[in-house]
Formats: sequence, C-alpha cells, structure tokens
Amino acid sequence: MGVLLLSSVSRKPNESMRLIVTTFFGVILGFLIGVSFPTLSTTRCNITSALLPGIDFAYEDKKTGLSTQTALNVFSMKNSSSAHNASDTSKIWVPSNPRGAERLPPEIVRAESDLYFRRLWGNPKEDLTYEPKYLVAFTVGYDQSKNIDAAVKKFSENFTIVLFHYDGRTTEWDEFEWSKKAIHISARRQTKWWYAKRFLHPDIVAQYDYIFIWDEDLGVEHFNAEEYIKLVRKHGLEISQPGLDPNGGLTWQMTKRRVDHEVHKETEERLSWCTDPHLPPCAAFVEIMAPVFSRDAWRCVWHMMQNDLVHGWGLDFALRKCVEPSHEKIGVVDAQWIVHQSVPSLGNQGESDNGKAPWQGVRERCRNEWRMFQDRFTSAENAYYQSLGINPSNSSEPH
Repeated sequence: MGVLLLSSVSRKPNESMRLIVTTFFGVILGFLIGVSFPTLSTTRCNITSALLPGIDFAYEDKKTGLSTQTALNVFSMKNSSSAHNASDTSKIWVPSNPRGAERLPPEIVRAESDLYFRRLWGNPKEDLTYEPKYLVAFTVGYDQSKNIDAAVKKFSENFTIVLFHYDGRTTEWDEFEWSKKAIHISARRQTKWWYAKRFLHPDIVAQYDYIFIWDEDLGVEHFNAEEYIKLVRKHGLEISQPGLDPNGGLTWQMTKRRVDHEVHKETEERLSWCTDPHLPPCAAFVEIMAPVFSRDAWRCVWHMMQNDLVHGWGLDFALRKCVEPSHEKIGVVDAQWIVHQSVPSLGNQGESDNGKAPWQGVRERCRNEWRMFQDRFTSAENAYYQSLGINPSNSSEPH
C-alpha cells in the first residue's frame, strides 16, 4: 500500500504540468483561430456572393436588428484595410483626365479630334497626304450656290470646307468638284450659330489654327484667304474680320474698310456710342457675319455662346471678353476685304405670325435674343463678383 501511495503522489505534479501546457497551447491556438476567423469568413462570403449573385445571404438578428452582412462589412473594413489599399492601387483613376475618362490610362486618352477624312482600308498612319491647317464653315441654301462656289475658290487646300445646309438640299452641290471633299451637315431652318455650337466644339476643331464662320452672302472678289492669314499673324489678331466695302451697306464704322491701312483696330463713332475708346463699337469689335477666330479665342467664344440663343446677336459686343488686351487683339483686315450683299435668305425661312412677314418674326427674335444675352452676361458677372465679396460696381472690369 505504501508503494502504491507513493506512486500515486508522484504522478500528480506531472499531470498538473501537462494540464498547464495543454491549456497554454489551447489558448494560443484559440487566439490564432479567432484572429483569422473574420477575414476568412468575409472572404468566403464575398466569393459566395460573387458566384451566386441571385441569392441573399444576409441574416438579420431579430433582437439586435444587425444583419450578418452588415457585421461582415464592418469586420472587412477594419481588418482588411491593407488588402483594400493593395486593390485600389491596382485600379486606374486619373483625376487630370477629361471628365468621364478618369478610369483610363492617360496615354490612351484622345480628348481632341478633327474633321479630316479617313480611308476605310490600309494603314491609318498613311491616310492623310496632308493635314489642312484652317477651317471655313458656311451656312448655306442652294439658292446661293453660285456665290458659295466663288467664295470656296478663294480658300486653298489648307482649308477644311464645311457646309451647314439650312434648306435640306445637299446632293445638288455635287455639281461642284470641291463639294465632294467638303463636309455637309444638314438641319432645316437653323442658323450658323446653332450649327457652330453643336458641330464645331473646340475639341473637334482643335487641329485648326484659325476658324472662319461665314455667312453665305459675301462677295469675295478682293479677298484671298492665305494672304488674309498672313496679315492676321503679322498684326497679332486673335479675332478678326475682313474690311467691308463701304458701298455694301454698313452698320458700324469699325468694320468699314480703310483704303490706306493693312489692318485697323479702332475707330470713331457717335459720341454717345463709345464710353471708352477701347470698348465696342469703337474698338475690340467685329461683326458676326464674317468673323475669324484663332484656336484659343474660339475655345472661349464657343463656351460663351448660349445653347438656346441661335442668332448670335450680342456676341459681337462680348467677344472682347475672350482675349486680352482686346483692343489690340481684335481688328479688321483692310487689305483683304469683302462685300456684304445683304441677301435675307435665312430671314425668309421664318413663318408668318399675326399678319407679320416671315422675316419680321425672325428679326424680332434677333432683337429679343440680344437683350436676353446682355441680361444673362450682366447677371453672370455680378454673381461672380458677389461670390468673391466684391461689389460689381467697384470691379475694375469694364462693362
């Protein structure tokens, strides 16, 4: 009995030590499993949800109101931040890309385009034997086709020719060989500013150094487009127009051709018309019948044009907002001049209303649009200065 008792007593310390060691390893193992369990569970749920998107795995505890999916999301946010960071860096997001293209690598983004014709075959790099540097757009009806034919011949192959057809007649123009290389856009009873706002976006015409936006009733016997551009460059004009023959019916003295000048940038008008010699209509002014814009100036003017004001009245007085100093960068080219024939073709596209002739309704809308444009511009300027805490009447910007 004494031997048995001694043996029993000697085993108790060993069993106690074994119990302590087992408990210690059990705690360690439990801790490791506990740490890894949320991540494994979240991963498992995410994979399952991805494979079976039609099944809702969320379970809501009726006592707490907390769904299983919500709890898993919380665990995922807290314990998988490093995994998310690694995932984010693998996705493309470039804030400096154009709006809507942030997910694209910058080198694939092409924010600008052109109006160059492309072949349907061959190597794209070999499509263009030359790239026109300028663009001229005429808003036309077929009744003025002979006049446009004469005008187009004053523009070299350095020009892309665009015809905006307000009468819907396009196929008849095929009688002119140059027409087969021109771009034809047709929408009935629309003005050139309606077309320009919709089809001459600055990113579409970005390849062109100068953009001509002309009426159809211009006599060009004394005009050459290449020589015109040379003078524009020489005198640093960002916005310009050819001088007008004084016998062709003038509206403003500023656009009247001067025989003894290459270019002029200011004039004298009635005293009450010019509060400042550097402001329209005495300077920084051209009319909207035959304006020519540099690439940068056109980008600004396009954004200033109102989508619903289609006649462009009032634009001529606001063009100065797009260049600085405007009285030096806006001017009239006298050495290359044109004749305004004053053909009211677009006016006749209107409709009779309350006994008024079609052209009367068109003219009335023109005047209304001018007033609306002025009101909008003044309101926008005032809102801008007020947002800066500046009294608009105290701003240094002339109105």
